[in-house]
Amino acid sequence: MAVTSSSSPSMLLLRNFATVVRVSQSFRASSRIIFSTGESIRVLPQRSICTTRAAHNEEAAAKAAAAVADTGAPTIFDKIIAKEIPSDIVYEDENVLAFRDINPQAPVHVLVIPKLRDGLTMLGKAEPRHVEVLGQLLHASKIVAEKEGILDGFRVVINNGAEACQSVYHLHLHVLGGRQMKWPPG
Repeated sequence: MAVTSSSSPSMLLLRNFATVVRVSQSFRASSRIIFSTGESIRVLPQRSICTTRAAHNEEAAAKAAAAVADTGAPTIFDKIIAKEIPSDIVYEDENVLAFRDINPQAPVHVLVIPKLRDGLTMLGKAEPRHVEVLGQLLHASKIVAEKEGILDGFRVVINNGAEACQSVYHLHLHVLGGRQMKWPPG
């Protein structure tokens, strides 16, 4: 959280910072907190340069991944399927693997992937031969939600292409839950 001082010396701001952090939780962003001395500070929104930078990094990673998407080289998911890279597996059957995301965006964030890529690098490349595995991925998402105790409220997300920030070109579904989801999502 960032704070700015309207007229108080730096020391007053530093001395009262701990109080401000505690008090600001109950105020709306961009509110003013006025102290008994008449000094005031403005609480700025929590969105920061770091959030913007993280979003930019995600976009850059997605664009870089798109550049090599159709090379046929093994993806990180292929290595997870082959057990070359460890993962926290939540569900597995003969066609589908579900494991926890290493960068969770919700208390529950599980990726559901087909074990065989078969040209299905993204949903936009789906063909009639993929209909069965697409249904299996959705059903596995429901099983994951049930196992994780979020069956009453969860979201399934598929990022398709660089503009949607897809960073691994092996079709995958994000199962998100464990908190109140917002709309619109992005």
